[in-house]
Amino acid sequence: MPGPDPSAPGLSGVDLARVALRAAREQAKARGEEVRKKKQARRGGLRSGARADGRDPLPLGAAVHRLITERGWETPAAVGGVMGRWPQLVGPEVAQHCEPKSYDEDERVLTVQCDSTAWATQLRLLAPQLVARLNADLGHGTVKLIKVLGPMGPPRPRGRLRAPGSKGPGDTYG
Repeated sequence: MPGPDPSAPGLSGVDLARVALRAAREQAKARGEEVRKKKQARRGGLRSGARADGRDPLPLGAAVHRLITERGWETPAAVGGVMGRWPQLVGPEVAQHCEPKSYDEDERVLTVQCDSTAWATQLRLLAPQLVARLNADLGHGTVKLIKVLGPMGPPRPRGRLRAPGSKGPGDTYG
C-alpha cells in the first residue's frame, strides 16, 4: 500500500517518519540483495538448498522421459518398446516365427521378417488386425502399414565352377 508523499504539504511528524522508514527498508533490502549476489558469485554460483529446484538430480526414469520429450523421440521410443514387447502383442507362436526388423518413421511402416513363406502369408493376412492393435497401443496413425518379408535364402556361393550370370541350380539343370 503506497504511503503519503513526503513532499506533499500537511504531513505530520508520524507520517514523515513512516515514509522515511519505508524508504530506508527498501534501500536496505536492495543492498542486501546485492551483497547476497556478490557472495554467491564468490562461492561459485548458486547452491542447492533444502528445497527442491531445477538443479536437483532426477530419477533415471524421469530424466530419460524428459530427454525423449525434449528431442521429439516419442514415436521411435514407443515403436522400440513394441519391438521389445513383440511376443505379448502378437502371441508367442507368431513371435517365434516372425520378428520385427525396422520402423520407417517417415513412412510409418513396420518391417517384419518371417522364417518361412507360410508364416509370411499368415502374417500378411493378420496385418490389418495387427496394425489396429499397434495403433491402439501406440497412438492413432503410428503404424500405417506392416511390410512382411519372407525368409532370406542362403548366400549364393562364388567359385571357379560357377557359370557367370547363372542364378543357381535351376539355371544349370533346367
